[in-house]
Amino acid sequence: MGIRTFFLTFAVEMKHFLCFLLLCSSILVQAQSYQEYVKMAMDALQKDSLDQAEAFFRKALEKDPSIKSNAILFDYIGQIQERRGELKEALESYSLAHNISPTTLSVLLNRASLYMRMDNEKRALVDYNDVLDLNADHPEALFFRAYIYMQEHNYKQARADYEHLIRLEPNNVKAQLGLVLLNDKDNRPREAMEQMNALIQLYPNQAQLYATRAGMEQERQQHEVALHDFNKAIELEPTNADYYIARGTYFLSMKKKKLAKADFTQAVKYGADEKEVAVLVQECSNK
Repeated sequence: MGIRTFFLTFAVEMKHFLCFLLLCSSILVQAQSYQEYVKMAMDALQKDSLDQAEAFFRKALEKDPSIKSNAILFDYIGQIQERRGELKEALESYSLAHNISPTTLSVLLNRASLYMRMDNEKRALVDYNDVLDLNADHPEALFFRAYIYMQEHNYKQARADYEHLIRLEPNNVKAQLGLVLLNDKDNRPREAMEQMNALIQLYPNQAQLYATRAGMEQERQQHEVALHDFNKAIELEPTNADYYIARGTYFLSMKKKKLAKADFTQAVKYGADEKEVAVLVQECSNK
């Protein structure tokens, strides 16, 4: 073999070898890049860099669009979109995650929560049912399914879920409060008020309990004690806009419009929606 032929043959073989190395390197980089992009996305999330985190998650999806773990990536993207207020986009991302992995609890719970936020309780109920089919003792799903049943006037099923949850978590204040409100709706007013009083004795620093009892007392025309409880709720949480709106609405019902307007103004100061409160303020100006 001549020197020229030798070098030509060597050059061709080296070219093939280099191509093989590049191919192997590309496969290796692709395998690593998925994990690397996910790690970068998680790091960005820890820094609250939502746009950057979403971009990295989508890069990971591009690298390997077929693996089952992509359900978790779509779930994260949905959470990011929800935090930005992009509710329709978030719902689509959760649904993509659900299509990949229909039995992932976090996906079902996040989508159900978003359905609740979008006032679509029927679709939320489907997801909470699926969660409870997978885990019959799941506290969040039991609580919200009970709430939905109560809104649907399905008091029997709501009671079963609240009582189940309270057996699992005897100190779950929200579940106990839910049962109080259920009894109040289900023509058990005395039992409801007795339970409410007992709750406040157990948890005397819970502002929500006083505000809830005030609403119950207002319905019963017990105006003085209702005002006392509204005042107590605000004393415990003086920057909670909801309690100012509740007390302002109480004042409005009592024709004390100046006091009502003052509470509505405070509510806006502490974050209440100005447009919604403006309607109440207008009522204060009406004769």
